[in-house]
Amino acid sequence: MIYGVGTDICDVRRIHASLERHGARFAKKILSEAEFATWQERSVRWPERGVRYLATRFSAKEAFSKAIGLGMRMPMSWCLCEVSKLSGGQPTIVLHGGLKKWFEARNLTVHVSLTDETDYAASFCVVEVL
Repeated sequence: MIYGVGTDICDVRRIHASLERHGARFAKKILSEAEFATWQERSVRWPERGVRYLATRFSAKEAFSKAIGLGMRMPMSWCLCEVSKLSGGQPTIVLHGGLKKWFEARNLTVHVSLTDETDYAASFCVVEVL
């Protein structure tokens, strides 16, 4: 049974402007430690790829927060929601701390899809009750 659906589109140029204004501090606010390390690697090798990586994570976390019906209020927080990938490359959401406990207590599972182009990143999340 579907618990919730969330979608988000993010203007990559807006993320780029925030990075220029606030630097790595902005990325640290949005990303988990593992995501931050990946963002740094990608940003060094190809700066625009780093910006799009951050934009897709921002978008996915917004879509997830909508799908669970909390928006950005506790226990939902940027750093407790991590966008990872399975061995085959499929994106997945990994939760931590209080958000993980909240999610598991409701016996939920999530499906996520991400995409990006030059100017936009978009995400779609479906949360189901197991």
